[in-house]
Amino acid sequence: MFLVGLTGGIASGKSSVIQVFQQLGCAVIDVDVIARHVVQPGYPAHRRIVEAFGTEVLLENGDINRKVLGDLIFNQPDRRHLLNTITHPEIRKEMMKETFKYFLRGYRYVILDIPLLFETKKLLKYMKHTVVVYCDRDTQLARLMQRNSLNREDAEARIEAQLPLKDKARMARHVLDNSGEWSSTRRQVILLHAELERSLEYLPLRLGVLTGLVGLASLLYLLTHYLLPSP
Repeated sequence: MFLVGLTGGIASGKSSVIQVFQQLGCAVIDVDVIARHVVQPGYPAHRRIVEAFGTEVLLENGDINRKVLGDLIFNQPDRRHLLNTITHPEIRKEMMKETFKYFLRGYRYVILDIPLLFETKKLLKYMKHTVVVYCDRDTQLARLMQRNSLNREDAEARIEAQLPLKDKARMARHVLDNSGEWSSTRRQVILLHAELERSLEYLPLRLGVLTGLVGLASLLYLLTHYLLPSP
C-alpha cells in the first residue's frame, strides 16, 4: 500500500473532490480531524499543551480553546514550534494507526487530506503521490465571495494568506483542474483513481510483510518441532 497526499486551497473544491474519491470506495484520512482528536482531554498532547501554555487555553469543559491557543502562537515562532513538537508526533502516530487499519483491509492506497502539505513539508516524505485540487485565481475569488458572502477585499485577503495554488500545482505530481465544469473535474478524479488502482507501487510493502510473516511462521515451526520436547 502507498500513501497519496491531497491538498488544495480555499474554495478550490478539495472537499468535493474528496467526496468523489470516497464514493469510489477510496480510503481517506483527514489529518485535520486527527489533529483535533489528539488534543482532546485524556490524551498526552492535551496534558502537555496545558503544561506548556497554561490553563488559560482551556474551555470550561476542559477542551482546548483553539482560538486562544492560536492567538498565543500568532507571530511567535518559538511558541508555534513548541506546539508543533507536542502535536506532530501524536498526529503521525494516529495517522499510521489509521493507515495500518486500511492496509489490513487490503486497500492499495490511502489518501491523506492534508491542507498544509506543501507549506509544512512535514509529511511529504511519506507520500508516494501528491495531488493538488487547482482552480485559477479568478474562479477561486468568485467562488469564495459567493460561498462566504465576502466582499472582494476580504476574499482576496484570505487567498493571499495561503500559498498560491499555482505554486502548489508546480510541486504536485498530479493536478486536478477544477476551474471549469464540475463534470470535467469528476472525470479527472475517476481517471486518477483508475491510474492509482493500476499502480503496482503497493506490492513491495505487501510482499515484504508477507515474507516477514512466512519467516515468522517458519521460525515458530522450527522452535516447536526441534526445541520442544516430544510427547
